[in-house]
Amino acid sequence: MPVVDQRTAPSTPRRRPAPRLAVRKGPSPRGRAHGLWPYALIAPAVGGMLYLLVYPLVRAVLISFQDFRLRQLIAGDAEFVGLRNYRTLLTDPRFWEVVRRTFLFMAINVVLIMVIATLVALMVERLGRIGRTVVLCSLVLAWAMPVVAATTVFQWLFHSEFGIVNWSLTSLGFDFFERYPWFANGTAAFAILVTLIVWQSVPFAAITLYSALTTVPLELYESARLDGAGAGRIFRSVTFPMLRPIFLLVLSLEVIWTFKAFVQIWVMTRGGPGDATTILPVYAVQTALSGQRYDLGSAASMVTVVLMSGVLVLYFRQMLRQEDETR
Repeated sequence: MPVVDQRTAPSTPRRRPAPRLAVRKGPSPRGRAHGLWPYALIAPAVGGMLYLLVYPLVRAVLISFQDFRLRQLIAGDAEFVGLRNYRTLLTDPRFWEVVRRTFLFMAINVVLIMVIATLVALMVERLGRIGRTVVLCSLVLAWAMPVVAATTVFQWLFHSEFGIVNWSLTSLGFDFFERYPWFANGTAAFAILVTLIVWQSVPFAAITLYSALTTVPLELYESARLDGAGAGRIFRSVTFPMLRPIFLLVLSLEVIWTFKAFVQIWVMTRGGPGDATTILPVYAVQTALSGQRYDLGSAASMVTVVLMSGVLVLYFRQMLRQEDETR
């Protein structure tokens, strides 16, 4: 029998298949629809914001450059007059008196708000659970009260005949305050408005500052006390540096909110008696409504917007400067 050679032949190496080149396909209609869906969801909000915020601002800017009175409001044939309205406004002595009163009003309110809110926040931090809950709930309730309702309550409190303030002062022996007309005295009306706005603004500032205080590590306070630092030194060296961005944010918001305070003044005094409580937003409305000078009223509103924008620019510059220092 023949012998069969059963040795296996050497196996040839297998070649790896060449990698396939990925063919980039264009986006499918379904994927394109999914990409547009988020924009479709936010489109109503963006459209509403443009209509409610941007359009009135642009319209006010245009009116401030026009001769726009009652006849132009009805007929719609307003004529562009350039900077004439701004020249008329800036050469009016009453306007500059209102500007000075506005900054005085803003400064008094902001200082009182920040001082009282800081003290309240520090007090809440040191209270127990029950006391903290009671104080925070009281702040939230005061903050949630509608502006017109709070203004009406203050009007009742200081009513010349039926107000509880006059009754309380008279009961304590101050007979001078019997039927005292608070809103007929410019200084008294100014002080009442300051009290109202401070009362309405302190809750927000106090709650915000208290929330920021809870983020300060307790080890820093313990180290400062071991070094012999008192309460004032701890606040200046530990608390305030840690919370400086929040302080600046709250300060900027309070400046803006106080600067554009209108509802409280308009409901309570309408800027009176005389011009004792007239600030820029009230002046703009008075100018537009009393003499149908909508062009001058719009110009005054634009000046107010520019001044408030200056406050925002200062805040953002300070914020960016702090970010550069921390890097």
